[in-house]
Amino acid sequence: MVSQKIGAWVGKLGWVWVDGQLAQITRRPGTQVVFLTLRDPSADLSLTVTAHRDVLDTGAPNLTEGARVILHAKPEFFPARGTLSLRADEIRQVGLGELLARLERLKKLLAAEGLFDPRRKRRPPFLPRRIGLVTGRASAAERDVLTNARRRWPAVEFRVVNVAVQGPTAVPQILDALAVLDQDPDTDVIILARGGGSVEDLLPFSDEALCRAVFACRTPIITAIGHETDTPLVDLVADMRASTPTDAAKRAVPDLAEERQRIAQARGRIGRAVAGLLDREQHRLDALRSRPVLARPEVLLDQRAAEVGALRDRAARCLRHRLEGGAAELGHTVARLRALSPGATLQRGYAIVQRPDGAVVRRPDQVSPGDPVRLRLAGGELTATVAAS
Repeated sequence: MVSQKIGAWVGKLGWVWVDGQLAQITRRPGTQVVFLTLRDPSADLSLTVTAHRDVLDTGAPNLTEGARVILHAKPEFFPARGTLSLRADEIRQVGLGELLARLERLKKLLAAEGLFDPRRKRRPPFLPRRIGLVTGRASAAERDVLTNARRRWPAVEFRVVNVAVQGPTAVPQILDALAVLDQDPDTDVIILARGGGSVEDLLPFSDEALCRAVFACRTPIITAIGHETDTPLVDLVADMRASTPTDAAKRAVPDLAEERQRIAQARGRIGRAVAGLLDREQHRLDALRSRPVLARPEVLLDQRAAEVGALRDRAARCLRHRLEGGAAELGHTVARLRALSPGATLQRGYAIVQRPDGAVVRRPDQVSPGDPVRLRLAGGELTATVAAS
């Protein structure tokens, strides 16, 4: 029931134009029917096409396997077998000019979407742990990449995935290989390499699905497709384009001899810089050591000791002068005090008369006869009584 409904729906499609790549041509003897196998280059899909021999001979007499064709055909579904086929009444082989025009339109589309933007391109690591190589089996491109990479860095490790690099199965196999290598955590860079060829041979590397897959890869991709003049669209999407497989090997790994030479040059520059620095510092130390303060440090101490001794002598002289001046001034003051002292007067024979209360008697009327008085002399005191006033 379902197959019948599918057949009825397919029958309503009518005639359609189909674009694809011819994978196989079968001409059976004794029959006017030619069987073609048409393949979608960007998907694992193929259809059987039936056409009259005259249709093929008229539209594409020199048709060969791998060619790009356009068919005007009617889809047919066979419910009993559950298969879909095409019945063609017109076959055209796509010419080079039309192919180039289609590639130019695809190029503008991808550029508008930003797949060629140089700002999103990643720089491959300086020394990758492992390099993934997608190329044809036992091809010159594989040999060039492996030989030149190991010549530059003998310890480089490769994971090679051999695929078809032209024909209807090329794009699906390359897509599967990229997916496998992109998921490998040890693969740091992927090289997609193919030798030279015609424009038709390099068409798989301008496939839209392949370009978008390269753009979506997380691992940096280096492409080396064809020669210097060949520029498939995948070269514009890749993170780095190499002109040849040999150039891809040079871009993927450094040259061990060059790196050793650079290290030797760097060590030489460092050695000269250190030697120059040591020489400058030695000259500086020699200049400092030649100064008197470092050559004979005791001279500075002697000078300071002489200055301290001079200051001490000066301080001692100043103190001595001050003391002598003070002593002389004190002697003069003592002499004046002694000259003015009452004791000096007493020494000349005078006496001081005092009443018992200590008051000094200066006039006769200050005492009465019979009053006791005290006489203070230079050599001591006497007690007396007033006889008459």
